[in-house]
Amino acid sequence: MRIHRLDHVSVNVNDLSAAKAFFLDLGLEVHGEWEMEGEWVGQVVGLTNVKTACVGLRTPDGQAWIELVKFYTPSDEQDIQKPFANTLGIRHIAFAVDDIEAIVAKLKKKGTEIFSEIQQYEESYKLCYVRGPEGIILELAEKIK
Repeated sequence: MRIHRLDHVSVNVNDLSAAKAFFLDLGLEVHGEWEMEGEWVGQVVGLTNVKTACVGLRTPDGQAWIELVKFYTPSDEQDIQKPFANTLGIRHIAFAVDDIEAIVAKLKKKGTEIFSEIQQYEESYKLCYVRGPEGIILELAEKIK
């Protein structure tokens, strides 16, 4: 028995269109869009009366993808929570990027929250954390050549 690979990361959102647009702006590509509902999906996720809409977005190289999910029913009554980088649990998604300066400048123009200016880690990476729609935290990392 062994794990083959990480298949995807699923992110629950309220505004599916805004989240999709954010990730498309970053350079991800639509892999598929679908809706799911009924008893089967409810059994899989441990909820009842489930109805969802989903967008699959993949990196241009096809190696990784993100699944954005909007739960129409049941809805989360707690509303959007904005965690900090040190909040316990799964906290951010990291993307290897080219030209981090251009990406961060583009995100700033669109009003994206930037945790700090781009920081250099030793002689290996330039890093920056940003907060996308609905509190989604991304780490952008450019390998220094």
